[in-house]
Amino acid sequence: MRSTIRLHAIVIAAACCLATACGAGGGTRSATEAAPAPQLPVKAGEPAVSQGNPSASLTWARKVQPGVSVKEIEEAFASVAAEDNIRAVGELPLSRELELRSGQPVKFLKVYSYCDPAAARTMVDFNPGMSALLPCRISVVEQPDGLWIYTMNMDMLINMQGELPPHVGDTVRRVRATIVKMLDRGARGEF
Repeated sequence: MRSTIRLHAIVIAAACCLATACGAGGGTRSATEAAPAPQLPVKAGEPAVSQGNPSASLTWARKVQPGVSVKEIEEAFASVAAEDNIRAVGELPLSRELELRSGQPVKFLKVYSYCDPAAARTMVDFNPGMSALLPCRISVVEQPDGLWIYTMNMDMLINMQGELPPHVGDTVRRVRATIVKMLDRGARGEF
């Protein structure tokens, strides 16, 4: 019990530090500024902070539909990136690296990085601390119940910024919509 309380306190302290570093203000966004997808916990139906997993409130997750392959997920990511003019800037095939090191099969784990250079410049000009969060990352993780897609909860970070100038807010919402579209279409293998 004490370790759970300690872990929750550490996460809250880290969130406060992040909020301070990101220049958090007291402003809130109106309903018209909200983008299309709700915040999702790590697994559908669980509370945001459950069973000692405070990182759930820091991420969005989508369970990949049964039968959708990693190749289809990657094709969906590439399709959305092309449609929305966001660049694939790197991949980190962690499971492949672990297999090469150990000679043993491991569950799939890969991180994909995306960036819109103009959007990145706009956000960093507004708040240089945001550069530490670049580029946007999406991970595909194999779990006992199948593949899951994860990314950072952008709403949490957007809300920490307080009132955004219109051009910054428009940019952030556009990037957010692209990332949400990548999650949704990747989970369906829709390209």
